[in-house]
Amino acid sequence: MKGYLVNIEQATKENTDYRRVLYTAKHSQLVLMNLAPGEEIGEELHHLDQFIRFEEGQGQVMLDGVIHEVKADDALVIPEGTRHNVINTGAVHLKLYTVYSPPEHKDGTIEKTKADEYEEHFDGITTES
Repeated sequence: MKGYLVNIEQATKENTDYRRVLYTAKHSQLVLMNLAPGEEIGEELHHLDQFIRFEEGQGQVMLDGVIHEVKADDALVIPEGTRHNVINTGAVHLKLYTVYSPPEHKDGTIEKTKADEYEEHFDGITTES
């Protein structure tokens, strides 16, 4: 099958990795993330657009210095050039999926924990290359 089909709610809730790239197309990328209580992504600024959907937990999102509370079933769009951070402020894991447009990470990237995170960026190779 060309493309990618998944029960995204189930996949997101079952994910135990800090970051797991599921599928990379030429113009977008689907990624699962899992933040432990107290963990945060860290302040970032991308030269791309990003969509985030929260499936479990609660936290805060900082967008250009403004804090917003988030919880399961919330969705967020982060336009290119917006300084942002996601912080798990709850007692359980904050589980989310994100769509980067265009892709941000190398296809197939899996980082088990935040400590495993390394600086890698999309290299032009898609899932179906």
